[in-house]
Amino acid sequence: MLRRFIKTAAVATSLVAASAIAATAADYTLRATANSNENDEDYDGLVVFKNYVEAASNGAIEVELFIGTQLCSNGAECLQGVADGTIDIYISTSGGASGIFPYVQVLDLPYLMADDRIAEHVLSGDFTRKMRDMALEDSGGAIRLMTIGNTGGWRNFANTQRRVAEPADMEGLKIRTVVADLPQELVKALGASPTPIPWPELFTSFQTGVVEGSKNGITDIMGMKFPDAGLQYVTLDGHAYMGALWWMNNAKFQEMPEDMRRVVVDGFYALQQATFASPKRKSIQAYEDFVAGGGDLYVPTPEQKAAFKEAATPVYAWFQSNVARGDEVFTALTEAVAAAEEDVNASRDADLN
Repeated sequence: MLRRFIKTAAVATSLVAASAIAATAADYTLRATANSNENDEDYDGLVVFKNYVEAASNGAIEVELFIGTQLCSNGAECLQGVADGTIDIYISTSGGASGIFPYVQVLDLPYLMADDRIAEHVLSGDFTRKMRDMALEDSGGAIRLMTIGNTGGWRNFANTQRRVAEPADMEGLKIRTVVADLPQELVKALGASPTPIPWPELFTSFQTGVVEGSKNGITDIMGMKFPDAGLQYVTLDGHAYMGALWWMNNAKFQEMPEDMRRVVVDGFYALQQATFASPKRKSIQAYEDFVAGGGDLYVPTPEQKAAFKEAATPVYAWFQSNVARGDEVFTALTEAVAAAEEDVNASRDADLN
């Protein structure tokens, strides 16, 4: 009798548990991927997104994270997955998305945004919505740009040979770039030699002298241990804000009711804020470690930075003439920057009184 009671109770408990699971099962599952690792700002953003969306939707939305190359291994492949619906959310750099949306390289144009406040203001406003509309149009309504955050802070020039204080110091340096026209045009405009090298090969390329410099953020430099390969000079010219473009399958987004879409939109806002903040915190230790290891960290004077911008000016005309929809997106960005500078400077002035 006792054995029969225990068995009956166990079956009843299992049925209750199964019923509870069924009752709390998510209505929507979002598969999100980042080709990075758990030490990266992208991961920080996804953790914040997952936590917010699952809580704010009261469990109606589940977010599954795939960090690394489990679902796809490069920008073209991952964005195709987003378009096909096998991937719901993906983060790319501008270089990773430029093969499909070449105008996103506008984020790599040098010296247009002066600092974090300006960049964050620009990327939180209508400029991102303009890029969203362009991407939806060019993908046939398949790929939606949800937000633009940050991945790695600011790009700076770094090299193995000497301190770079002004454009003339770049003369002849072999600078690693990605396989994209815009960064190569920038390096040439500054008098150096662009050399496309795959990221995994860069450490060895520094060691062997195949390249003598790169354009990276400090967290990437220290994370990849490039100083051990001879990279000992970093110039904080801050020529480009390292934008992170967060894409979503548009059909998956649109199939949700409005209240769930609102949760997702707010989740991407929380993600964006997390990625804005994360590089600032991580870069502190990275800079300290670089200097402690004997690295030379140089901050250009305002006059020297103006000289860098002047030397790079031909890249703006090249972009507008040679990149599909380049003129349109360049105008949108420069107008957004001007508006951001006006707003931010007004806020600064108000806070000084």
